[in-house]
Order: sequence, then C-alpha cells, then structure tokens
Amino acid sequence: MALFNIHKEHEGCLWAIWKVEETTEQLLAMLPHKEKYRLDIEQFASPGRKLEWLAVRVLLYTVLKEEKEIRYRPDGKPYLADGSMSISISHTRGYAAIITDKPGKNIGIDIEQYGERVRKISSKFMRPDEIAGTYNGTDTWGLLLHWSAKEALFKCLNSEEVDFREHLQIKPFPIEERGVFQATEYRTSERQSYPVHYRLYPDFVLTFICQAPTPKYN
Repeated sequence: MALFNIHKEHEGCLWAIWKVEETTEQLLAMLPHKEKYRLDIEQFASPGRKLEWLAVRVLLYTVLKEEKEIRYRPDGKPYLADGSMSISISHTRGYAAIITDKPGKNIGIDIEQYGERVRKISSKFMRPDEIAGTYNGTDTWGLLLHWSAKEALFKCLNSEEVDFREHLQIKPFPIEERGVFQATEYRTSERQSYPVHYRLYPDFVLTFICQAPTPKYN
C-alpha cells in the first residue's frame, strides 16, 4: 500500500494523501467489489485518470475501513451517498488527497505538483494586492500556494462562477514548511475569511480548509 500521510486535524476533520505507485489492477485488488469499480473506470479513456479515480477510492477505504460511494453534484463537487460525512478530494501527478469532516461542514483540499508552469497561469489567479512570497530562494512555492489555496477555498463555497482573481484574496504571510494563512472570498455577501492550512513537500504543496470561517470580514 502507498498511504503517504494521514492526519487528524481536530475532532471530525481528517485528511490523508496516497502516493500512487500501483497499477490499475493492483488498486482494484485493494477494493471490495472490484468488478463494480472495473466497470466504473471504463468511463475514462486516460489511464492516468483511471489511476487517480481509483486511488481516491482506495484512500477513502483505507482511512475509513469501510466502503463509501462517492457521488458528484451537478457542479462537480463530490459527496458521499450515505451522507455520513462531508468530503473534498484532489489529485495531482502521482498523488491523491482527501479530507473528511462532519456532515454539513464546508471543507476543501487541494494538492498541486511543484513546477514552473504555475508562472504561465499566475495572471489568472494572482491579484495586484497579493504577494507570492519566497521559499528556498524562489517564489514558485508562493505562487503554488496561492493557486492551491484558492482551489481549496472554491471547494468550500456553494457558489458558481467564482473568479479566482476577482473573488478570492490571500493575505500576505511568511512561507514556512507548514503553517496557516487567511483567505477571503468576495463572491458572497458574507465576505467570509477562512484559515487555510498548508504543507510543503519536496514535490508538491497541500492546502486544506476545515475550520469555520469568521462570520464577517471587515
């Protein structure tokens, strides 16, 4: 098995990462009713997409020790068929991540592989009043954290047509190996501010939100 990391943030909130080192057949063998899952992955043409989809289910099954069916709302956000808890999922090349919490909680998780490509798209999510910050002599980590945090925050919002540059703002923060910073959304009338937890790993960043926002941002 390739359970990379598992962490209980607080009562009810748990996040975990799976390092995808298996083949499709090996992942299927880790799941109950593997023939059902074999049929499910036929919807994907890409072998990589099949691995990501299966890795998320294997990770959830490994963490919870019981089988749960993941479904998707029209906007693409996942939920558990039995409603037993809230869930958010993410994947990047070679890794899958999940976060779960009590039913009804707005949570979000995102994982992004380290790479310079983020510079090419930074104009789509970085605001003029945001500072990427540097870590190990480069601002690539800062850009990735901004991008990842806004993905996680988007997953917390029950809103469509969210513009990452216009509607989401990251407050300046010093980048360390792990920490917490504030992100504010301007998409809703509440304009709530969320604490974003983050971790830096050698080849990817992880951000997640599992705490309630402040009632009102001023």
